[in-house]
Amino acid sequence: MSIIVCPLHDVEAIARARRPSHILSLISPSAESTGFQRLAPYHLELRFNDIAEPRQGLIEPSPDNIKSIIEFGRSSRAQGPLLIHCWAGVSRSPAAAFIIAFDRARPSPAQLAARLRFVAPYCTPNPRMIALADEALGAHGDLSRAITEIGRGKETYWGSAFDISKLE
Repeated sequence: MSIIVCPLHDVEAIARARRPSHILSLISPSAESTGFQRLAPYHLELRFNDIAEPRQGLIEPSPDNIKSIIEFGRSSRAQGPLLIHCWAGVSRSPAAAFIIAFDRARPSPAQLAARLRFVAPYCTPNPRMIALADEALGAHGDLSRAITEIGRGKETYWGSAFDISKLE
């Protein structure tokens, strides 16, 4: 089943074209509500900042956020496609897509990360989200090592939409 990743500004056009059953919104706590429940039967909006470690005044990704991402990914599998977005489509949403793709098929984390880098050379998956997923999915640090190995993505202000369904 397709997992589509994009920045916020592309969600409506992609939703019209691909008709996802599920939309996962990963947005900052201070952002306006997306209202994307009107675009898909199932919509989950999680609010946390795109940070890798605790910072004063910001909300970091939590174990409960990662659990919600995993459960939402599982609920979309039989219906799909699943559309995931954050502000720029560079960090939080690629991290969530990586987590969900790993959970669905349990491929080699290194091969999955290399494929992610190939389809989205600019992405830099949020390392805190990946570390929490390592724990939640019992991956023993393999997810974090794989993401560290591919390194930081190419500099960009906005990501482009991509479909990682071939990663599963």
